[in-house]
Amino acid sequence: MIQYSLICETNHKFDAWFRNAEAYEDQAKKGILTCPVCNSTKVEKALMAPALSRSGESEKVSLSAGHPDRVKMLEAMRALRNKLTADADYVGDKFAEEARKIHYNEAEARGIYGEASRDEVASLIEDGIDFMPLPHVPDEHN
Repeated sequence: MIQYSLICETNHKFDAWFRNAEAYEDQAKKGILTCPVCNSTKVEKALMAPALSRSGESEKVSLSAGHPDRVKMLEAMRALRNKLTADADYVGDKFAEEARKIHYNEAEARGIYGEASRDEVASLIEDGIDFMPLPHVPDEHN
């Protein structure tokens, strides 16, 4: 997976994840990249610093603040997370193992959620196993 900082013609900046650099190029050529704020399809890579981490340094995360629709977006993300987990089995740190079993029809097809390491996530992507990250939602008092 690769993360790019993108910008639309009206200067809305956002991040997007792609399977690899070629996937980004393919979507850009087809004109299917869309700004999540204004729906513009005129999107290109923004200047970005490389994500480097030193041993012992905590990982950086993408953040947003001050958006006028923040509360509505948090409610929508909370509803999405609740919908995805309501009828799914929590498998904890066995997520990659269970997702692989389901993909190869070695286990019953069902919704699951849990945690996976970066290496496990990369391996699932390489093997073409479909999954998505659950949105992280701050506590409701925010």
